[in-house]
Amino acid sequence: MGGARNVIGAAVAGMLALFAAAAAAQDWPARPVRMVVPYPPGGGTDVVARIVNEKLSPELGQPIVVDNKGGAGGSVGTEIAAKAPADGYTVLMTLSSHTINPKLYPKLGYDVERDFIPVSLAAMIPQILVAHPSVPATNVQELIALLRASPGKFNYASVGVGSPGHIAGELFKLKTGVQMTHVPYKGGGPAVADTIGGQVQLLFVSMPAVWQHVKGGRVRALGVTSGKRSVGATEVPTIVEQGVPDFVVDSWYGLLVPAKTPAPVVAKLNAAMVKVLQMPEVRDKLLAQGAEAASSTPADFEALIRDELKKWEYVIREAKITPE
Repeated sequence: MGGARNVIGAAVAGMLALFAAAAAAQDWPARPVRMVVPYPPGGGTDVVARIVNEKLSPELGQPIVVDNKGGAGGSVGTEIAAKAPADGYTVLMTLSSHTINPKLYPKLGYDVERDFIPVSLAAMIPQILVAHPSVPATNVQELIALLRASPGKFNYASVGVGSPGHIAGELFKLKTGVQMTHVPYKGGGPAVADTIGGQVQLLFVSMPAVWQHVKGGRVRALGVTSGKRSVGATEVPTIVEQGVPDFVVDSWYGLLVPAKTPAPVVAKLNAAMVKVLQMPEVRDKLLAQGAEAASSTPADFEALIRDELKKWEYVIREAKITPE
């Protein structure tokens, strides 16, 4: 009899918890939401976050405060988000490094699959290879010839060890046999600034971080890393088109929340993201930065993360990428 009462009590407690979560979701958000961006201001993730937030904040009826927490290839800010209360008031806007870092760093302070709930994709974007104007190459084949003629003379920047740009740079070396030195930065903003200033000659980075500088002539675009040309930059050929076979490094930006965030909050946030990313003004602003708006269901985003964890593990092993 006591066992039956315990079972009934547990069931009632579970139902009450569900009702409480649903009630909390109806009121959410009742105060400002913090959006952790695990990279410095000015980088691609920061740019995408601020474009999305222009409409997401009024859609949710509360301010969304971007909190840039750069460092360690995005893992510092990601750990902060992972350990935040799972109440919907801390969210994480990140990029593909989210699925690279676990295969590169053996002792992260969080688990990508266990500590987060995917909410929605925000945008899909290729990395772009750009050069300082002093580099005497206007396309990828000219760059390959230059690098082969001057092994070790040139360097390339990325937003950090294990970032999509780092993966792209090491794959480029692997596929072409060229030599160049990797210079990791703590985010797109500093990496772009030093490329413009000539401190580094080459840069693999997400298009939103650098596209305005390409259009302004401060750096020269040599190729994109996607399998097809970017809708926002059709004039820039892919690296595959330019004779480097099987060279595809696509990137995504997406929104996640700490594990155990109530399901109704996740659903409400996903619905708001989907609505915002269908707005023409948001799509146009992203496209102007070389990014394509791309919302998703939480389940589809979760499947993408799971697939990429396997993909990047293979690439990191084959390219022999190690923390520096």
